[in-house]
Amino acid sequence: MSEPATPQATASALLRRPALWLVPAVLTALLALLLSLLYMGGILNPAQDLRDLPIALVDDDTGEPDLGAQITAAIARDDAGGKAEWRVVTRAEAQEQLDSGKVYGALVVPAGFSDAAGALTTARATRRPTMIVLTNPGKGGLGSSLAAQITTQAAHRASRVVGQRLTAAAGARATPTAKLLLADPVEVVTEVGHPIGNHSGIGLSAFYYTLLLVLAGFMGGNVISNGVDTALGYADSEIGPWHTRRPTVPINRTQTLLLKMVMTAVISLVSTALVLLACTSILGMDTPHAPLLWIYSYCATLAVGLGVQAINAAFGGIGQLVSLFVFIVLGLPSSGATIPLQAVPDFYRFLAHFEPMRQLSDGVRAILYFDARGDAGLTRAWVMIAIGVVLALLFGFAMTAYYDRKGHKRLTPQPA
Repeated sequence: MSEPATPQATASALLRRPALWLVPAVLTALLALLLSLLYMGGILNPAQDLRDLPIALVDDDTGEPDLGAQITAAIARDDAGGKAEWRVVTRAEAQEQLDSGKVYGALVVPAGFSDAAGALTTARATRRPTMIVLTNPGKGGLGSSLAAQITTQAAHRASRVVGQRLTAAAGARATPTAKLLLADPVEVVTEVGHPIGNHSGIGLSAFYYTLLLVLAGFMGGNVISNGVDTALGYADSEIGPWHTRRPTVPINRTQTLLLKMVMTAVISLVSTALVLLACTSILGMDTPHAPLLWIYSYCATLAVGLGVQAINAAFGGIGQLVSLFVFIVLGLPSSGATIPLQAVPDFYRFLAHFEPMRQLSDGVRAILYFDARGDAGLTRAWVMIAIGVVLALLFGFAMTAYYDRKGHKRLTPQPA
């Protein structure tokens, strides 16, 4: 005699169960709250959060009196309300720091400034004295813009001070027209201090390329993890109305993680090659060091992918959510790639010391914009990639070895 069929559940009946609502509702609400706070908290008011933005200050003036020395000394004492970190250097040193990405811009008092300023009160005046604002678009559009605003404001303040001195020196000899000119005598000229290519997204290509590498590692790692679990019979496969469950292959957690990591290392070769191909050959992104960028891209993607595998192995079902926060949610606002770290709240500056996206973006920026110089951030990026790979291996295999010793099997093997 056959047993009676189990009645089918209905959505209307299940919706009346509070326990069914609890976990999804709480997790979704917390995620929405955290994402809002983390993403928006880092970008709403960069001007207010700005502190100690490094800017070079150069005095090339040699006139008598040396107005350039007086101006640069006064600017260096005025830190623009704590927003600027003025670095008094020579013109060559300023160019070196622009070329290595150590400063976001520069303010230069050029040679002949004092002579041109003094001549304004005489019949020998042929031109206005100038101060030069140098930008560094390779540090990002916003960072370079903030530096340009600070340097331009400092130059105009200096112009008014110089104008007051010149007006006092001219005395009664100054005509109304001359007084109007002397009220703001300095011409402020803006130039690009370290140019980048036209196909560089105005300094944003480094950020978006870094994001591609992180997403390739994150998504690739999760796809490989899910694919292996499905192939080995530890997860169901469901495509549309078709559902399958393969026979479970007896394998411990350590061997499973090793399998996933080896596959990640191999498949990342293809994914990073396609990323570089799409960006350079198809879209035409400026890539002055393509072979180095591919090697770096592979290592960066591999580090993220191995980290994803280690986190998934340690945390199980919630591993994908944990790795999402580690590599993307916390990484984007603390990367310093779109908004300078000097212009974000302290919490994000703290995250930037170890968050993967910041480390990777520094290396990409150095390769794309700063001639692959080690002191432009590339050396530190390589070191952090190596540390990331080692930590992923140590953490992942330590956790799986512990689970295996404790006898925590993933599933009871099922016969074919």
